[in-house]
Amino acid sequence: MNEKNKPLIGILTAQKANGAIAGNGQLFKNLQQKLISLGGISFVFTIEDIEENCINGYLYFPEKKGWIKKQFPYPDLVYNRIPFRKTEQQEKIRSFFFSLKKRGIPFFNPCFINKYEFYECFKHHTHINKYLPETILIRKKQDLLELLETHSTIYLKPANSSRGKGIYRLSMTASSSIQVEGRKTQEIFETVNHFWNKWHEKLLQKTYLAQEAVQSAEYNGSRFDFRILAHADGNNYTVTGVGIRQSQEQEITTHIPSGGKLLPYELVKSTKHEEFIQSILSPIGRTLSEHFGFFGEFSIDAGISKKGQYYIYEVNSKPMSFDEQEIEAGKIDNLCRLFLELSKNDI
Repeated sequence: MNEKNKPLIGILTAQKANGAIAGNGQLFKNLQQKLISLGGISFVFTIEDIEENCINGYLYFPEKKGWIKKQFPYPDLVYNRIPFRKTEQQEKIRSFFFSLKKRGIPFFNPCFINKYEFYECFKHHTHINKYLPETILIRKKQDLLELLETHSTIYLKPANSSRGKGIYRLSMTASSSIQVEGRKTQEIFETVNHFWNKWHEKLLQKTYLAQEAVQSAEYNGSRFDFRILAHADGNNYTVTGVGIRQSQEQEITTHIPSGGKLLPYELVKSTKHEEFIQSILSPIGRTLSEHFGFFGEFSIDAGISKKGQYYIYEVNSKPMSFDEQEIEAGKIDNLCRLFLELSKNDI
């Protein structure tokens, strides 16, 4: 508890190469405004700002629309919003999280989720595994060929990417030639060997997965996916919002930065969709927390096939901003509720 007996929330981010503060500045501002209305306060800091008994952080003043640097005691809770995977893997970050545990200070979310780690975590889960597309870690040509022969079309995905970056669709034609499609590129190889000879270094160096391609359900002629935002609520997890992302110029990904389109969830909403979404939230949240540490929030990329089979593609531990204003507002509300609950304050 800080000197004024207010809940003090520390938001951990990172420095850019030029020393500037990285991260979602608007999110930080919105959280501060909401917390102030609830009798709390937040500050933003990086690992470079931490001292043995205090933290030099940045405080946002909504009425002045400005930031000031200030010295703070260790907070009542830390919200991890480090935006870079490499930064988060540094030993000094791990040491800081360990020191929080020793001090009894709660924190979330503990880490980015590698796509293959997620698959490995859930492939034997009795409820979730039925929703996972068949996935392999690409290590050798034969494994890739077997998956391609089984499904004829697969996706190649970097294990550590986001926003649809680096994704390709691989198809085997009737003549056994290989067609590779990216967001802006297309290439054809006579055989798997020709493809492997050109691509194997990239696939092995960047840790790529190969995943069964789902024949996604369509709305007005184009495929769509679900983007589900969830937050912890006691021992369970609840839906903060559901967005729909639809492919447009290309069918590789529905992510908006890659040309995808936003649709209102109400256009496709159904009782079955609701039941599916509600059924997966708590099993995913609890299992992730058991394996990696407490997850207070996450988002899920999911879909449904033309045959009506639901699929879970990936889970994101650092959800991006939603373009739907009502979902963003719900995120701020639920995060602040969590902050106050976890910092043991009855506000």
